[in-house]
Amino acid sequence: MNRTLVLVSALGAGLMTVAGMAQTPAAPAPTPPASQPAAEAAPVTPQAIPAKIALVAFEQAVFATNEGQRAVQDIQAKYKPKKDQIDALSTEVDSLKKQLQSAPAGLSDAERATRLKTIDTKEKLLNRDAEDAQTAYNADLQEQYGKLAAKVSATLKKYVSDNGYTLLLDVSSQQSNVMWANQSTDVTQALVTAYNTSSGVAAPPPSAPSAPSAARPRPTTPTPAKPAVPKQ
Repeated sequence: MNRTLVLVSALGAGLMTVAGMAQTPAAPAPTPPASQPAAEAAPVTPQAIPAKIALVAFEQAVFATNEGQRAVQDIQAKYKPKKDQIDALSTEVDSLKKQLQSAPAGLSDAERATRLKTIDTKEKLLNRDAEDAQTAYNADLQEQYGKLAAKVSATLKKYVSDNGYTLLLDVSSQQSNVMWANQSTDVTQALVTAYNTSSGVAAPPPSAPSAPSAARPRPTTPTPAKPAVPKQ
Protein backbone atom coordinates (compact mmCIF):
# COMPACT_ATOMS: atom_id res chain seq x y z
CA MET A 1 0.00 0.00 0.00
CA ASN A 2 2.77 2.44 0.86
CA ARG A 3 4.54 1.69 -2.40
CA THR A 4 1.35 2.51 -4.29
CA LEU A 5 0.99 5.87 -2.56
CA VAL A 6 4.61 6.72 -3.28
CA LEU A 7 4.16 5.91 -6.95
CA VAL A 8 0.95 7.95 -7.17
CA SER A 9 2.65 10.89 -5.43
CA ALA A 10 5.57 10.75 -7.80
CA LEU A 11 3.29 10.67 -10.82
CA GLY A 12 1.32 13.61 -9.45
CA ALA A 13 4.47 15.63 -8.88
CA GLY A 14 5.58 14.90 -12.41
CA LEU A 15 2.24 15.97 -13.89
CA MET A 16 2.32 19.20 -11.89
CA THR A 17 5.80 19.95 -13.15
CA VAL A 18 4.73 19.37 -16.74
CA ALA A 19 1.63 21.50 -16.24
CA GLY A 20 3.76 24.30 -14.83
CA MET A 21 6.06 24.18 -17.78
CA ALA A 22 3.07 24.31 -20.10
CA GLN A 23 1.71 27.41 -18.28
CA THR A 24 5.03 29.25 -18.48
CA PRO A 25 4.98 31.41 -21.60
CA ALA A 26 7.61 30.44 -24.07
CA ALA A 27 10.30 32.95 -24.82
CA PRO A 28 9.55 34.72 -28.10
CA ALA A 29 11.58 33.52 -31.02
CA PRO A 30 14.20 36.00 -32.11
CA THR A 31 12.98 38.16 -34.92
CA PRO A 32 15.10 37.53 -37.98
CA PRO A 33 16.80 40.64 -39.25
CA ALA A 34 15.08 42.34 -42.10
CA SER A 35 16.39 40.95 -45.35
CA GLN A 36 18.67 43.27 -47.18
CA PRO A 37 17.88 43.90 -50.84
CA ALA A 38 20.03 41.68 -53.03
CA ALA A 39 22.90 43.49 -54.54
CA GLU A 40 22.52 43.90 -58.29
CA ALA A 41 24.81 41.63 -60.26
CA ALA A 42 27.62 43.45 -61.92
CA PRO A 43 27.18 43.54 -65.70
CA VAL A 44 29.38 41.08 -67.55
CA THR A 45 31.68 42.80 -69.96
CA PRO A 46 32.39 40.73 -73.09
CA GLN A 47 36.04 39.98 -73.51
CA ALA A 48 37.30 40.46 -77.03
CA ILE A 49 39.69 37.74 -78.19
CA PRO A 50 41.78 37.64 -81.35
CA ALA A 51 39.87 35.86 -84.10
CA LYS A 52 41.51 32.93 -85.84
CA ILE A 53 39.37 31.61 -88.67
CA ALA A 54 39.89 28.48 -90.74
CA LEU A 55 38.17 26.97 -93.78
CA VAL A 56 37.82 23.27 -94.49
CA ALA A 57 36.32 21.34 -97.40
CA PHE A 58 35.19 18.54 -95.12
CA GLU A 59 33.61 16.17 -97.66
CA GLN A 60 36.59 16.39 -99.98
CA ALA A 61 38.95 15.86 -97.05
CA VAL A 62 37.17 12.66 -96.02
CA PHE A 63 37.72 11.04 -99.41
CA ALA A 64 41.19 12.54 -99.82
CA THR A 65 42.50 10.60 -96.83
CA ASN A 66 44.33 7.36 -97.52
CA GLU A 67 41.46 5.44 -95.96
CA GLY A 68 38.93 7.33 -98.08
CA GLN A 69 40.84 6.70 -101.29
CA ARG A 70 41.01 3.00 -100.52
CA ALA A 71 37.28 2.90 -99.87
CA VAL A 72 36.57 4.55 -103.24
CA GLN A 73 38.88 2.14 -105.05
CA ASP A 74 37.15 -0.84 -103.42
CA ILE A 75 33.74 0.41 -104.52
CA GLN A 76 34.98 1.08 -108.04
CA ALA A 77 36.36 -2.47 -108.25
CA LYS A 78 33.03 -3.84 -107.04
CA TYR A 79 31.10 -2.08 -109.82
CA LYS A 80 33.65 -2.51 -112.62
CA PRO A 81 31.95 -5.62 -114.11
CA LYS A 82 28.65 -3.77 -114.21
CA LYS A 83 30.31 -0.73 -115.72
CA ASP A 84 31.91 -2.85 -118.44
CA GLN A 85 28.51 -4.35 -119.22
CA ILE A 86 26.89 -0.93 -119.45
CA ASP A 87 29.72 0.41 -121.61
CA ALA A 88 29.33 -2.53 -124.01
CA LEU A 89 25.59 -1.98 -124.29
CA SER A 90 26.12 1.73 -124.85
CA THR A 91 28.58 1.00 -127.63
CA GLU A 92 26.09 -1.39 -129.23
CA VAL A 93 23.30 1.19 -129.15
CA ASP A 94 25.55 3.82 -130.71
CA SER A 95 26.56 1.37 -133.43
CA LEU A 96 22.92 0.51 -134.25
CA LYS A 97 22.07 4.20 -134.51
CA LYS A 98 24.95 4.84 -136.90
CA GLN A 99 23.95 1.85 -139.01
CA LEU A 100 20.41 3.17 -139.27
CA GLN A 101 21.62 6.65 -140.21
CA SER A 102 23.83 5.25 -142.97
CA ALA A 103 21.22 2.78 -144.23
CA PRO A 104 20.47 2.96 -147.97
CA ALA A 105 17.55 5.07 -149.07
CA GLY A 106 15.81 1.99 -150.35
CA LEU A 107 15.47 0.49 -146.88
CA SER A 108 11.88 -0.63 -146.43
CA ASP A 109 9.65 0.99 -143.87
CA ALA A 110 9.18 -2.36 -142.12
CA GLU A 111 12.92 -2.89 -141.78
CA ARG A 112 13.41 0.68 -140.57
CA ALA A 113 10.65 0.22 -137.97
CA THR A 114 12.23 -3.04 -136.79
CA ARG A 115 15.61 -1.39 -136.35
CA LEU A 116 14.10 1.55 -134.51
CA LYS A 117 12.28 -0.80 -132.15
CA THR A 118 15.48 -2.71 -131.46
CA ILE A 119 17.35 0.52 -130.71
CA ASP A 120 14.56 1.75 -128.46
CA THR A 121 14.45 -1.51 -126.48
CA LYS A 122 18.20 -1.62 -125.96
CA GLU A 123 18.35 2.07 -125.09
CA LYS A 124 15.67 1.68 -122.42
CA LEU A 125 17.56 -1.28 -120.98
CA LEU A 126 20.76 0.77 -121.02
CA ASN A 127 19.17 3.68 -119.19
CA ARG A 128 17.57 1.42 -116.59
CA ASP A 129 20.77 -0.51 -115.92
CA ALA A 130 22.82 2.69 -115.71
CA GLU A 131 20.34 4.29 -113.30
CA ASP A 132 20.21 1.20 -111.07
CA ALA A 133 24.00 0.95 -111.02
CA GLN A 134 24.32 4.65 -110.22
CA THR A 135 21.87 4.37 -107.32
CA ALA A 136 23.62 1.33 -105.87
CA TYR A 137 27.04 2.92 -106.32
CA ASN A 138 25.98 6.12 -104.58
CA ALA A 139 24.46 4.13 -101.70
CA ASP A 140 27.73 2.27 -101.13
CA LEU A 141 29.70 5.50 -101.38
CA GLN A 142 27.33 7.19 -98.95
CA GLU A 143 27.71 4.36 -96.45
CA GLN A 144 31.49 4.52 -96.54
CA TYR A 145 31.38 8.31 -96.22
CA GLY A 146 29.23 8.11 -93.09
CA LYS A 147 31.59 5.66 -91.40
CA LEU A 148 34.75 7.58 -92.22
CA ALA A 149 33.37 11.09 -91.67
CA ALA A 150 32.78 10.42 -87.97
CA LYS A 151 36.46 9.54 -87.47
CA VAL A 152 37.77 12.43 -89.56
CA SER A 153 35.49 14.80 -87.64
CA ALA A 154 37.14 13.80 -84.36
CA THR A 155 40.56 14.55 -85.83
CA LEU A 156 39.32 17.91 -87.12
CA LYS A 157 37.96 18.87 -83.71
CA LYS A 158 41.29 18.11 -82.08
CA TYR A 159 43.22 19.95 -84.79
CA VAL A 160 41.30 23.22 -84.49
CA SER A 161 41.44 23.03 -80.70
CA ASP A 162 45.19 22.41 -80.61
CA ASN A 163 45.84 25.25 -83.03
CA GLY A 164 43.67 27.82 -81.28
CA TYR A 165 41.07 28.45 -83.98
CA THR A 166 38.04 30.44 -82.87
CA LEU A 167 35.87 29.80 -85.94
CA LEU A 168 35.76 27.01 -88.52
CA LEU A 169 33.74 27.20 -91.75
CA ASP A 170 32.88 24.21 -93.94
CA VAL A 171 33.15 25.12 -97.62
CA SER A 172 32.44 21.65 -99.05
CA SER A 173 29.27 22.78 -100.79
CA GLN A 174 29.31 24.97 -103.88
CA GLN A 175 26.56 26.98 -102.20
CA SER A 176 28.92 28.08 -99.44
CA ASN A 177 28.45 31.67 -98.26
CA VAL A 178 32.21 32.25 -98.27
CA MET A 179 32.89 34.35 -101.36
CA TRP A 180 36.62 34.77 -100.86
CA ALA A 181 39.28 33.78 -98.36
CA ASN A 182 43.03 33.78 -98.12
CA GLN A 183 44.36 30.35 -99.06
CA SER A 184 46.43 30.26 -95.90
CA THR A 185 43.19 29.85 -93.91
CA ASP A 186 42.35 26.56 -95.68
CA VAL A 187 43.21 23.64 -93.37
CA THR A 188 41.81 20.86 -95.59
CA GLN A 189 45.20 19.38 -96.50
CA ALA A 190 46.43 19.79 -92.94
CA LEU A 191 43.41 17.80 -91.77
CA VAL A 192 44.09 15.04 -94.32
CA THR A 193 47.71 14.83 -93.21
CA ALA A 194 46.76 14.76 -89.53
CA TYR A 195 44.22 11.99 -90.07
CA ASN A 196 46.58 9.90 -92.19
CA THR A 197 49.18 10.16 -89.45
CA SER A 198 46.78 9.16 -86.68
CA SER A 199 45.10 6.35 -88.65
CA GLY A 200 48.30 4.74 -89.85
CA VAL A 201 46.62 3.70 -93.11
CA ALA A 202 49.07 3.69 -96.02
CA ALA A 203 48.29 5.45 -99.28
CA PRO A 204 46.57 3.18 -101.82
CA PRO A 205 48.28 2.17 -105.06
CA PRO A 206 47.42 4.33 -108.08
CA SER A 207 44.18 3.25 -109.69
CA ALA A 208 43.50 2.89 -113.38
CA PRO A 209 41.74 5.89 -114.95
CA SER A 210 38.75 3.74 -115.89
CA ALA A 211 36.56 4.58 -112.94
CA PRO A 212 32.79 4.65 -113.51
CA SER A 213 31.41 8.01 -114.54
CA ALA A 214 29.43 8.01 -111.29
CA ALA A 215 32.54 7.47 -109.22
CA ARG A 216 33.00 10.98 -108.02
CA PRO A 217 34.88 10.99 -104.71
CA ARG A 218 31.95 12.52 -102.87
CA PRO A 219 28.27 11.68 -102.38
CA THR A 220 25.95 13.05 -105.06
CA THR A 221 22.98 13.12 -102.71
CA PRO A 222 22.44 14.87 -99.36
CA THR A 223 24.15 13.13 -96.46
CA PRO A 224 21.81 12.85 -93.46
CA ALA A 225 24.45 11.00 -91.43
CA LYS A 226 27.10 13.53 -92.04
CA PRO A 227 28.46 14.92 -88.75
CA ALA A 228 28.31 18.62 -88.31
CA VAL A 229 31.57 20.48 -88.44
CA PRO A 230 32.71 20.47 -84.81
CA LYS A 231 32.71 23.69 -82.89
CA GLN A 232 34.97 24.71 -80.09
